[in-house]
Amino acid sequence: MKLVILDSLTLGNVDLECFKDFGELSVYAHTAPDEVIERCLDAQIIITCKVSFDAHTLSSLPNLKLIALTSTGTNIIDLVKAQELGIEVKNVAGYSTNAVAQHTLMLVLALLGNLPFYDFYCKSSQWCESLVFTHITEGCWELEGKKWGIIGLGNIGKRTATIAQALGAEVSYHSTSGNNLCSDFVHQSLEELLRNSDIISIHAPLNPQTYHLIDSSKLALCKDNAIIVNVGRGGIIDEEALAARMLTSHIKFGGDVLEKEPMQNNHPLLHPTLTHRLILTPHTAWAYQETRQRLMQRVYENIKNFLQSQ
Repeated sequence: MKLVILDSLTLGNVDLECFKDFGELSVYAHTAPDEVIERCLDAQIIITCKVSFDAHTLSSLPNLKLIALTSTGTNIIDLVKAQELGIEVKNVAGYSTNAVAQHTLMLVLALLGNLPFYDFYCKSSQWCESLVFTHITEGCWELEGKKWGIIGLGNIGKRTATIAQALGAEVSYHSTSGNNLCSDFVHQSLEELLRNSDIISIHAPLNPQTYHLIDSSKLALCKDNAIIVNVGRGGIIDEEALAARMLTSHIKFGGDVLEKEPMQNNHPLLHPTLTHRLILTPHTAWAYQETRQRLMQRVYENIKNFLQSQ
């Protein structure tokens, strides 16, 4: 077997040697669209996270038998064409539930405690000039008793809801698909949830139904001091509308995903007046060390099971 890993840079410092168990392995840190066919031409198995395979690319790879994704989403693959050509596509689901829920909690707690401001206050030497030992004029807030609205109650949303409730938050949720219903928490319409919640976290998938689900009209419903966190997918929030709403309110935002990644220069959220109400992480919620190890083990198992079935 010939195996190709096309974007190892997205995986960080994980051990890829195990994939040599299956045959000859080639590893590329990053693969541009015009390099895909050349690098994959002789491969039976391709391992990738974000490299796209459209119908033309798939049709140009006569030896390809399996695309093993190092992710849950399959939207980078033309699945109809893959099935037509007899190419199997295997993803990995459920590997990052705990990590993403933990990341959500980290962002929420940091914004409740005004961490961006206080961190800057100390590191910019302003504390050195203080007349007193403390600086509390910007405020901090407890999670206990806050109303936390969850948008998208899949595995990650449900895990986040359970943690939030255990820490004293009053949890409600909105199912974007209408399929993930749970009697453990109060279900609300999206409009009710946005109006009522002190904290809003997004855990939904991106699809035509959820694209710009949170637009200017929905953002207008949110409390002026709400905390909004998106660890679902970029594109669910209209980011220009979000920045505009933040500029006319005290809304705080924590985001791990953006509509275009990497982040674009001159992004509206980089407005200097928003710095102390904003925490951004570069799509790392899924990528905790234990999570990536679990992911690669399941990719290995996917390939092993595929080969045993042949």
